[in-house]
Amino acid sequence: MGTTVQSVTDQVALQGRDEDQQDVAISVVMPCLNEEETIGVCVEKALEGIRRTGLPGEVIVADNGSEDRSIEIAESLGARVVHQRKRGYGNAYLAGFAAARGRYIVMGDSDDTYDFREIGALIKPLQDDGAEYVMGSRFAGTILPGAMPWLHQYIGNPVLTKILNVMFGLKASDCHTGFRAFSKEAYERMRLRTTGMEFASEMVINAAKAKLKVAEVPITYYPRGGESKLRSFRDGWRHLRFMLMYSPDHLFLIPGGLLFVVGLVGMAALLPGPIHIGTKLISFHFMFVAALLLLLGFQILLTGFYAKAYAYTHRFAPDDRMIQLFYRYFSLEKWILVGLGVFAVGLGFDVYVLVTWINHGFKHLFEVRPAIVALTLMVIGGQLVFSSFLLSILNINTEATG
Repeated sequence: MGTTVQSVTDQVALQGRDEDQQDVAISVVMPCLNEEETIGVCVEKALEGIRRTGLPGEVIVADNGSEDRSIEIAESLGARVVHQRKRGYGNAYLAGFAAARGRYIVMGDSDDTYDFREIGALIKPLQDDGAEYVMGSRFAGTILPGAMPWLHQYIGNPVLTKILNVMFGLKASDCHTGFRAFSKEAYERMRLRTTGMEFASEMVINAAKAKLKVAEVPITYYPRGGESKLRSFRDGWRHLRFMLMYSPDHLFLIPGGLLFVVGLVGMAALLPGPIHIGTKLISFHFMFVAALLLLLGFQILLTGFYAKAYAYTHRFAPDDRMIQLFYRYFSLEKWILVGLGVFAVGLGFDVYVLVTWINHGFKHLFEVRPAIVALTLMVIGGQLVFSSFLLSILNINTEATG
């Protein structure tokens, strides 16, 4: 990079030796796994970007088990290397963030796809506009030819970003950018845990859940140097899977609720007798389908409540108002009684079928509709009883610490 960059390197090295006498304002953290072709230029650009802000800073390379000269190159240029032997994109960043001393943390990949000299653009909203979390948007900025595969640029990233926006009420244009900045306090509020590529999605989701003030700035995205470690379909699925698991409402409650309502309406409509639509007859065969949808929907709804209760009691989603309201009025004994009541109503339908059979001399029994209702209600009642115990067990952690 020349004399200017070398002087910057010397300046930051001096700042590192004098760190006890001066606060670090900016910590630039970049993960690294065998990036000897690009780590040097990334460190140099980061040092230059820090200098341009006029604030004291540091560059932290979170090494994830490199076997090439990456560590040697990074240290020779003035970066502080943090070693994380546990493999994973998230693991590397968690180690780097834990070591960061700056009030502001900037993250970016060490493959030279992001220009760390643009750090000031990410820091400015944090300093001047009250933002707590800033995302460098490639789609609002410039994606240079060859920087992003066609599948990623026009399908993968836009689709995953749209899903994230819909599920979590965001308005981001590039949820999977790797160039971001945030305050140290905001980082602590995000409570990040994941260890792999889904770390980027978790950060966006948790920022939304923590109600951080988010800003976007346009950036330029460059073709990477060295060998790419991304696997399009595998990593895309991991992001989608993570989003679904972090949104039990969309994964469980919405589809479960729709199935339950459709099944309930179908059973209620067919219980009195068959329905004639023109020359078509809709009878008990469709009632079996309705019962299936109702039971399946109810089971999915219960699973959703288990997921929300687990997330709430283990502090993944401490502000979930639905589960807070549920546990405010939840009582093991009351729900057991409700479950037994539903089971008893179903049993009553079975008794009706039995009495009908007896009255016909144990012959000519064709009470399919009430039998379907009996089966459905007894299954739901039994599920309610045992689910009450599980939901009570999941709430023990909250009751013990409340």
